[in-house]
Amino acid sequence: MKFRLLLILSVGAISFSLGCGKELSHNTKTLEKPAAEVVSLFNGKDLNGWETTGNAKWTVQNGMLIGTQGENNSPGDIFTVGSYDDFELTVTYRVEWPCNSGVWFRFQTPNKTYQADILEFKNPECYSGSLYCPGKMFLAMNTDKALVSRNGWNTMKIRAEGPNIKIWLNGTQVADVNDDLTGSGKIGFQIHPGDQFAKMKIVVKEIFITPSGAMGDLGGADQ
Repeated sequence: MKFRLLLILSVGAISFSLGCGKELSHNTKTLEKPAAEVVSLFNGKDLNGWETTGNAKWTVQNGMLIGTQGENNSPGDIFTVGSYDDFELTVTYRVEWPCNSGVWFRFQTPNKTYQADILEFKNPECYSGSLYCPGKMFLAMNTDKALVSRNGWNTMKIRAEGPNIKIWLNGTQVADVNDDLTGSGKIGFQIHPGDQFAKMKIVVKEIFITPSGAMGDLGGADQ
């Protein structure tokens, strides 16, 4: 009788132990990293959230942002109303040549800003993806014109994190520099003046940004 009682208690203890283990396993969950917060800066309908300067023409056609010179080859820019400090920005665009344009970022004033260029520059020779800074000229130059889809769509990716700035053009990294001229500001696009750029047109299809806070979930060299 004593043996049977000990056996029953032993089996019950084993069952209780297994049950507790199963319950513990059920309640234990692996925490997953939240997805990076990707925001579209362009709604594809109008210029809501943007402001223009100068006399260039900025319109929305077929869901795309289009910029051209104004009358008498006049220039102009378009900027986000909001400002950004650390971010990763992805812009999908195409242009009609000859072109001198670019993506402004961390823009505070015309003399305190950066630009990921969209151009063909002769002296020194460099192409789209080069990093321009007023007063310092090119901080980094893309010298490989084969990276540019001259008549098709291009993807420019800009990652600004503290003083470090990286740029990729169509999947290839073309800039990795440190500079502290400005740590925050607006994002925008440029239309350059001059008769030589009279036929210039920039067509922007997508503008996505991952702002500071979700930066840790973003990749680096594989971008």
